[in-house]
Amino acid sequence: MTTEILWEIALVALALAGGGILKGATGAGAPILAVPVLVLLFDVQFAITVMLVPNVLTNSWQGWRFRAHLPEPGFVLPLIGGGLFGIALGTATLAALSSDTLSILVAVSVFAYIALRLARPDWVLPMPLARRLALPVGVLAGFLQGASGLSAPASITFLNAMRMERPRFIATISAFFAAFTAVQILSLWLAGLLEAEGLVYSAFALIPITAAMPLGARLARAVSPETFDRLILFLLALVAVRLLVAAL
Repeated sequence: MTTEILWEIALVALALAGGGILKGATGAGAPILAVPVLVLLFDVQFAITVMLVPNVLTNSWQGWRFRAHLPEPGFVLPLIGGGLFGIALGTATLAALSSDTLSILVAVSVFAYIALRLARPDWVLPMPLARRLALPVGVLAGFLQGASGLSAPASITFLNAMRMERPRFIATISAFFAAFTAVQILSLWLAGLLEAEGLVYSAFALIPITAAMPLGARLARAVSPETFDRLILFLLALVAVRLLVAAL
């Protein structure tokens, strides 16, 4: 094994572990750190495949662990159901869209939300309004997932605006992402794009992510709700920057 290959393995493991820390702390974020590194070294399809097993298992586990904190079904079910419909809609219109333009628009929207939150730190999206917005936001998040492969600008922004406490935030976003990944796996399988070799790599990718998640969880429990809120805003900023870099 050459030195170059060893460096690549170390870089991928470091990115996956970093994603695991973020995942353990916030309930989201592993693909945001890991996928760009995987794409840089390999390609998009390989990166997507490698993250399938970690995404579905870590989100399912966190969703189950925090299930007692899951919001009412009248909020969660429209959010997830709208997301699944949005995936089909985004995939169907993918060919008619300019992905670069879409990425720039989404990134600008996320930065605008961050600016609003920093300018008005006391602003909160109340649950009655959030309940009415759950279905359209779910559709939007699913549409972004189908069209650009990234639903976080809509889903994480929406939940952060509600100022959910960490357990409730993790329960909701984990259930949302687990459902999305399950649909993605089915879609890739039906399209004949799932290969056994890629799934083996995906299983190995689970190791550094799950090993690092407890560290992220411990770090998050040691900080205040205000610091957790800032961490989510930082995560959103990473998402927006990634979108801009990919588009420019």
